[in-house]
Amino acid sequence: MTTLEFDRDFKTVPGTVEQLSPLVRRVLCNNPSPFTFTGTSSFIVGRDQVAIVDPGPEDDTHLAALLAAARGETVTHILVTHSHADHSPLAARLKLATGATTVGFGAVAASTQGLRIDASVDHAFKPDRLMGHGETLLGQDWTIEAVFTPGHMSNHLCFALREEKALFTGDHVMAWATSVIAPPDGNMAQYMASLRLLWERDDEIYLPAHGPSRRDPKLLVRGLLAHRQMREAAIFNRILEGDKVIADIVRAIYADIDPKLHGAAALSTLAHLEHLIEQGRVRRRDGIYELVKT
Repeated sequence: MTTLEFDRDFKTVPGTVEQLSPLVRRVLCNNPSPFTFTGTSSFIVGRDQVAIVDPGPEDDTHLAALLAAARGETVTHILVTHSHADHSPLAARLKLATGATTVGFGAVAASTQGLRIDASVDHAFKPDRLMGHGETLLGQDWTIEAVFTPGHMSNHLCFALREEKALFTGDHVMAWATSVIAPPDGNMAQYMASLRLLWERDDEIYLPAHGPSRRDPKLLVRGLLAHRQMREAAIFNRILEGDKVIADIVRAIYADIDPKLHGAAALSTLAHLEHLIEQGRVRRRDGIYELVKT
């Protein structure tokens, strides 16, 4: 059995520049919440001619901090892991200030127009350059590879920095907490498949957009896979015990988390239920969930 252990020891001060490695600097935005932890981390990759990963939310102070951190350098690219409102909105103003090319997977599905959670969808983000899985972006002293990881969001990309075997994981894998999978755009089957994809890679460090980095990435991925499998089994068992609606399931299996997060827990529960429906183990009729009898 793999134990999933979270690391919440993250004392980064918003607005300061941290040199994490020869090619990577981090600047934290001051947008803490139950979903963003202490805020969104933006990463500056390279020297002289640089890329910025996840510019963050619409925030004057953070924009000023990023421009100050890259003063005297040329920002050539702005990379966005996904278009949640704590990741992509500042890209437009950063592009205006620097002339950089915005990069991402593309727009989310139209069906997500009504999706509202704490980190809501930024439908205005339309990257200048689309990157698909395995495509590369060459900088002056860096090489970025796109790793398509849908699940948390349908347009989620991780970005691999080949020179340092580092992976910018956005919200797909974080060391401080699990990622929220929120239908209709979030998809549990895709998320699990994306975790297995990362398991096959040889990255040596993960750099998430929230919370601390992680030096033992395979152990973390294995723990997340086991956690999701156990959570899905617990949800299935609640239906077996007679629970028929999401609210009852959430009260039973998420009793130990902050009630402020019960809304997110309900969305993840829905994602697991949809996965169980895809597997033919559960069905939904008139808002009621029940076992498929064989």
